[in-house]
Amino acid sequence: MIPENRPLSMVAALATMESMTSEQITNTGSVMANHGSIQTPAQTQLRQNGSSNGGPSERKRDLRWRPAMLHPASLRVLLPWLTSIIGIASALCLVIAWFPSTVWNTPIVSSDAPAHYYFIRRLLDEGLGAALHLWPHNSFYPPLFHVCAYFVIKIAALFGVQCSIYAAFNITWIIASGVIFPSGMLVLCRYFLQRWNRGNPIPRISQASSTPESSSVSESSNVSNQQVSSAVNRQYNATFDATFVLQNLIGLFVPVLAVSSVCHPYGLLNAGPLIAFGFATSLLPFLIAATLRLFDAIAAREHIVKWLVITAVAGVVCLVAHPRIAFTYALILVPFIVLRLPWKLILGAFIAMCVGAVAFVALMLTSFKSDRWANPASWFHSHQPSKNLWESISFCFTDGLDGFPAILFALLLIAGTVAAFVCAFRRAAVRSSDSLSAAVSTVAPAFSADADALVSDAAVSLVSASDLPTASCSDAADVSLSAPSEPSRPRRNDRLRDVIALTAAFLLVTLVYVCTVTLVGALPNIISSPWYRDENRIMTMLPLVALPLLVIGVNALSECVSVCAASASFVPSASSFSAKNSASSVPSLSSASAVSSVKNVSFASNWIGPIAAFLVIAILAVSAQIVCPSRTAARDAIIAHSSLNQSNPNEQLTEQKITVLRKVMERTGTQATIISDPLNGSMYAETLFNASMLYPIINARTDVPSVPFGKVETAFASGDGQQVLGTVCPLTDAPEYFLTMGDQAQSLQSFPYRAQYDSFHNEELIDAYVDGGTLVKVADYSQYGQGWALYRFGCAD
Repeated sequence: MIPENRPLSMVAALATMESMTSEQITNTGSVMANHGSIQTPAQTQLRQNGSSNGGPSERKRDLRWRPAMLHPASLRVLLPWLTSIIGIASALCLVIAWFPSTVWNTPIVSSDAPAHYYFIRRLLDEGLGAALHLWPHNSFYPPLFHVCAYFVIKIAALFGVQCSIYAAFNITWIIASGVIFPSGMLVLCRYFLQRWNRGNPIPRISQASSTPESSSVSESSNVSNQQVSSAVNRQYNATFDATFVLQNLIGLFVPVLAVSSVCHPYGLLNAGPLIAFGFATSLLPFLIAATLRLFDAIAAREHIVKWLVITAVAGVVCLVAHPRIAFTYALILVPFIVLRLPWKLILGAFIAMCVGAVAFVALMLTSFKSDRWANPASWFHSHQPSKNLWESISFCFTDGLDGFPAILFALLLIAGTVAAFVCAFRRAAVRSSDSLSAAVSTVAPAFSADADALVSDAAVSLVSASDLPTASCSDAADVSLSAPSEPSRPRRNDRLRDVIALTAAFLLVTLVYVCTVTLVGALPNIISSPWYRDENRIMTMLPLVALPLLVIGVNALSECVSVCAASASFVPSASSFSAKNSASSVPSLSSASAVSSVKNVSFASNWIGPIAAFLVIAILAVSAQIVCPSRTAARDAIIAHSSLNQSNPNEQLTEQKITVLRKVMERTGTQATIISDPLNGSMYAETLFNASMLYPIINARTDVPSVPFGKVETAFASGDGQQVLGTVCPLTDAPEYFLTMGDQAQSLQSFPYRAQYDSFHNEELIDAYVDGGTLVKVADYSQYGQGWALYRFGCAD
């Protein structure tokens, strides 16, 4: 006996197949072949006759649908490229539109900027060989950003264009921030989207209806069922298109959202600028994506060498950009290592991290002398909290956005994470039920015909109309309506692992950020010390974890919206279908009714969710460009730093100082060595006029052996003219000069080693050297500033 609700259950089962993914679509043909192979002789003869007689209607149907099948294939190839190009181009336009125009001809006047300009200048003067010893004392500094700027200048020269150091600096930053970083974030987010939407083989619904009772159904009923199956196959293609389009629509806005936050890249250009670390951060998404691919290869035990090489190359590139990026990389990857690697590799990874931590501590102890190492609470003693606890936490959950976009981002992040956990746990529960059904079928493979029918009906009832939201939210394609023909193997729940790992990584970044900007004491100092307890460096980690989590969450919310819409639209059709067939003693599955029911569900289950997701993400991306006071403030700060119209005449660069430095270079030339306090702005003469400044950056490091910097400072502070001449004169064969331009700039008072240059602006000491003949005044610039003058050391040359 076949229960009366069998047609209703079948239509419900067909409706659940709306959420199938691409992998399931490719298996549709094989499933339908299996369905057709279990037929009565009459059905087989009918199908053979149709094919032998030419089957005009079937051929017309094939010709009619073949172009429709080609369209998704072409869309599958073109749409990812099209959305990627549009998204990255949009991100680049946003970065260019934001970029301050004042820094194309004048330098950014900040603490680290002179060093970066100097490194580019040194590469131009000495060639690429200087990349391994860019510091004035010839020690190593990460050179990748400066090498790229060097190549920008050289490539421009090939086309007859003279590109300044400042222009090359800016172009390199724009490419890294507007092209490399959004591209890397797109690669990373699409990796998680592919894993989230990756399906399993489709459920064998045909086997549920291939019981012995089904052989007694009329031939017309079987033909109708085949028509329904054909209609459902077409709906699979629509489902595939909807899922595929959703992934690309989300991918379209990922590059835009990547450059919408002040966290990165804008903050680092204003802070320092921290160019090398920012360049490494822009490259980091590629390294993270390559590492996760390596984890996949290890789990599948294939292509391991390929992804190991790619990961190693990406890692070396990031380390050459800035070695300290390894701490960000490790912090984000820790949850993925724990959840996705075998225990032996987990142990090896943590041993490697411990070795790296010990090496870092040893480097710090040997490079920076301090009597506070044993007291972590005294580290970063000048650091002051900048936000309270609520402000720091909300900053993380809003990804550094402002106003309405910040609220929308936080709501989507929280709601999407919850939806992702629900969908992932439901899928895990369904898979467990699937495995149990397979075990039962293996232990007791032989049942009576009536028992088989009852089991099949009971399985079909799992996806009845009343249960559609639950089943579909857990990925209805995973629901097995009958025991599979082969024992099922244990499968890793990629969704659950990814959601847990991303959430854990986000919480770890939030912890480090809160420790940096809010908490004080020994523990916060230790936790944030790898990033120098610097808020700007830690902010850059937020987009790396918040955006992938947001993308996964929006995808999960889209599934839930589609499920609810499909359930609401399907229940009335299924009810009317059941009433229509309740009087039949032998139910016949009407193709018209079934296809109508599937079509009623098609739009709701396929497109409502993607459309809703598209609208929400579009609103977020567009509003983030309209409401952006933080980015505007960063831009205004850079414009102020690059302005020469300063109210304080002792700032690093002013119109008067530019004039004096130009006059100095006209007198000394580019070969003579000029000594001056770098904190008065004289260091910019190195890149502005190609001067040979003994102190081209604010921190020339006096604690390095065999370098002249500390010796010159000590000798000049001694008051002994002979000691000064004996130290300065042997520096070069060219003449040596001394330049005074007032006190140290107010904007550099946070520099911790500024006292080492105090003797260079001690007027009494300078006058004593002039009286003793150690210094000879050769130019007076007192009309520009009190005490400004150029002196020549009284050497024999």
